[in-house]
Amino acid sequence: MNFRKLYVTAWLIFLGACTGIPEGIEPVTGFDQQRYLGSWHEVARLDHSFERGLTQVSAQYSIRDDGAIRVLNRGLDNEIGEWSEAEGVAKFVGSSDVAHLKVSFFGPFYGSYIVFELGDDYEYAFVSGFNTDYLWLLSRTPDVSDALKADFIARAVEFGFDADELIWLGQ
Repeated sequence: MNFRKLYVTAWLIFLGACTGIPEGIEPVTGFDQQRYLGSWHEVARLDHSFERGLTQVSAQYSIRDDGAIRVLNRGLDNEIGEWSEAEGVAKFVGSSDVAHLKVSFFGPFYGSYIVFELGDDYEYAFVSGFNTDYLWLLSRTPDVSDALKADFIARAVEFGFDADELIWLGQ
């Protein structure tokens, strides 16, 4: 295999991994995109560079003219006292009733967005990225019960996430 073919093959494997699913995680089925749209508060997350230092993080999901989902993330950077926003697009990886989406904030580069637990009334969501470095607890309200926090931690540990590294956001 020549270098060009090897490079293309490696790149395709990398891109596939970014929209993959961590071992053991199963996306919610019977997912209703319309019910998921709207405002969400980030209650907890694992640290990563694109949200580092942000508090009062929220996400707004709406339908774009092309049918994809508009994602608007917003958070307060306490160090400089300014709000930071990032707009992206989300698309279903497969069927629209399976909560496995790919999200892009940077042109053609996508990462997995997998809802693996969802409240009956879409009041909270446990969300994973393509590996166990990415995890979020989202809620329609800024505060959640201690029981939900405990369930989130238990599920995180069950699937190999480092629950000791969770950042809990005070809204």
